[in-house]
Amino acid sequence: MNDFDLDSFRIFLHLLAVSVWVGGQIVLAALVPVLRGISPDAPRLVADRFGQVAWPFFTLAVVTGIWNLAEVDIADRSTAYSVTLAVKLLAVTVAGIAAAWHSNTTSAAVRGITGAAGLIGSVVALAFGVMMVWG
Repeated sequence: MNDFDLDSFRIFLHLLAVSVWVGGQIVLAALVPVLRGISPDAPRLVADRFGQVAWPFFTLAVVTGIWNLAEVDIADRSTAYSVTLAVKLLAVTVAGIAAAWHSNTTSAAVRGITGAAGLIGSVVALAFGVMMVWG
């Protein structure tokens, strides 16, 4: 059994943050149709509350992601690792920008597109993060 050391704590925080960010988006997307049936304002109210929880966890994911990278000697990694990292960072950027845009638009069409882009970017970032660890 391994000790729970600083590396374990860093990885735990990163996984917790990613779980809240990505998992929360999936749950919220599933709840929107039900919320619309309750009240036209319910999806917005729930999304606003979700944002109060999700954005600090997104920030935690970015900070711990940077911390994770600081622990890796990228020069010793393969080209495939570097490409995987680049795709992951692009996906995180797309997810963050799309989610921020989604949170700040009044257009239903833009909200739909940016919501989908944010979720897809988040899932892609998660998948490429897994590839970096086990790939």
